[in-house]
Amino acid sequence: MGMIDLRDQAKRRTPEELIKHLETFELELKFSAGVWFFSPGGGRFHERYRPELSIAERLEIAAELADYGLAAVEAHYPNEINEDNVHLYKKLAEESGVRVVTVVPNLFYDADWEFGSLSNPDPQVRKKAVERLKITLQLNKELDTDFAVVWPGIDGYENPFGIDLVAARDRFADGLAEGLDAVPGVRIAFEPKPYEPRGHILYGTTAEALLLAEKVESKLQHPENRKLLDEGHALVGLNPEVGHVLMAYEELPYAFSLVMEYGRLAHTHWNSQPLGNYDQDLNVGVISPEQTEAALYVLKMYGYRGYFGIDINPERMPVQQALKNSMDALRAANDRINNLDHAKIVECTLNPARCRGWLEAYLIRARALHPDKLPDLPTF
Repeated sequence: MGMIDLRDQAKRRTPEELIKHLETFELELKFSAGVWFFSPGGGRFHERYRPELSIAERLEIAAELADYGLAAVEAHYPNEINEDNVHLYKKLAEESGVRVVTVVPNLFYDADWEFGSLSNPDPQVRKKAVERLKITLQLNKELDTDFAVVWPGIDGYENPFGIDLVAARDRFADGLAEGLDAVPGVRIAFEPKPYEPRGHILYGTTAEALLLAEKVESKLQHPENRKLLDEGHALVGLNPEVGHVLMAYEELPYAFSLVMEYGRLAHTHWNSQPLGNYDQDLNVGVISPEQTEAALYVLKMYGYRGYFGIDINPERMPVQQALKNSMDALRAANDRINNLDHAKIVECTLNPARCRGWLEAYLIRARALHPDKLPDLPTF
């Protein structure tokens, strides 16, 4: 598909232009899902609740869900997608239209990564991580994906005393740059997470991830990559996950808007999560559905055109139903925000002194099953 253009995300609009945009632009809810949760394993405190599924069986589920709206799958290299089974993914795309949107380098699970992957101080271990990144980027190019998600889950620390943290961050950024220059023209979608499995993960918040993006791009040297950068394209975008953002006590719509301000929102991962806590990966909308609405409204405001990746852990219900529930939760929330009075919302945000309490009262009624049973809205 070539380089997806994210540059319009950073466009600034006057109030009049913003109202027109909100009234005419609607999010296209293209859903993707990670094959890793199609067969949830056991946890630290309980055994697996269902039999393990092969990759072929997982892709059969994906094909079944194509008519319900599943458009793409995501998979890690080499444990979920590799040279021996890539033909299964190609067959899935040919027969059902469900394509591979991203191949993710697995840089967190292997015992080799005990002390980090791209940031590892051991040159031999780090070299192995860089080589896996390069192979994964090449597979993304072969499959014509939109980006390669990179999650630094094992790159971090528990005891920070004495660690050369700048050097660790440099090693990580240098590894990404080396991979990108080895396979030019492929975008990375970096996924920050503040902690778990490490006590503290490198580049764990939205702002840190944006700094990483600029740092990596400044190191790129391949002519093809330099040309894309000179044209204003982002080669290091972000894939914020709802749960990870909230684990860091960040405000979800604020975090999404920050990424789009710099034209770097390549992908999004959706689930539910209480503030802080461990990574729960609950179905979309189960907790704080108003955060889902606010985040979608931000994406609508700045013209997001990417996929909505479902990243959940449905241990106690069939994965098919969990995916349907999550897709429906996003559809319902999107329908609610599309039917709002955008002109009045913009007016409230521009002139808050004239509209005290009105927006809150309006949203209460917009979410009410029987708004006619509530008193009339206060005067606008």
